[in-house]
Amino acid sequence: MMMDLYRNFAKPLTHETMFAWHKMITSGREDLKDIGRYRTHEDPMQIVSGPIHKPKVHFEAPPSKNVPKEMERFVKWFNKTAPGGAEPLPSLTRASIAHLYFVCIHPFEDGNGRIGRGIAEKALSQSLGQPTLIALSHIIEKHKKRYYGMLEESNKDNDSDDWLAYFAGTILDAQDYTQQMLDFLIEKIKLFDRVRGQLNGRQEKALACMFHEGVGGFKGGLSAENYIGITGTSRATATRDLQELADKSVLMRTGERKGTRYWLNIKRKK
Repeated sequence: MMMDLYRNFAKPLTHETMFAWHKMITSGREDLKDIGRYRTHEDPMQIVSGPIHKPKVHFEAPPSKNVPKEMERFVKWFNKTAPGGAEPLPSLTRASIAHLYFVCIHPFEDGNGRIGRGIAEKALSQSLGQPTLIALSHIIEKHKKRYYGMLEESNKDNDSDDWLAYFAGTILDAQDYTQQMLDFLIEKIKLFDRVRGQLNGRQEKALACMFHEGVGGFKGGLSAENYIGITGTSRATATRDLQELADKSVLMRTGERKGTRYWLNIKRKK
């Protein structure tokens, strides 16, 4: 879905585009009645979060019979407010409203959140004139409780000021995180290029695990116990391996004895 968005961000939004996206993200699902089309079931469409045994209902979407009409209005609004449209809106404003507008209709049986985020990114890409795939899903998932709380509050009336401030901030946070991740990956490549052929298999495996944790790295740093758990080696070998990584400036060491921790020696841009 994101590749299709990347390639066709400049095209107007259509029902067929969203139907195609829905097919992509629900491929292989056998528990859904409506795939690649708007929902048709008569049951109330509720937006919920939390465990199955104790869900929290945030709001109830329009009944299925109203969805085609509501989505026709949404598509017309989205294209009308695009750059070059009859009533263009500022980038962050349009992306924020588009996501809220779409999710409140909740037109599909499942996958509305993912498609809603895709629509927000389409709005941003159209404003920039180039595709922009930012970590919007990551930031929303990281603060999911606040996201659902804002959806609930914003569905009670037509005042969307708080939602605009929240979602615009989320977009900017996602942009910052994406930049941090790109910088992190570049530094990862530089580090591995610098020590290529100098590390043993245990050291490479441990480093791969550290990088897999992402920009934040291991919480509290890498300990000798962590290293033993990752590599299955002895304590003496772990101590030697870690000291070699520190001597090669691959890792930075802090603390002493049981409090010794190791950190990736990479530049972290702010």
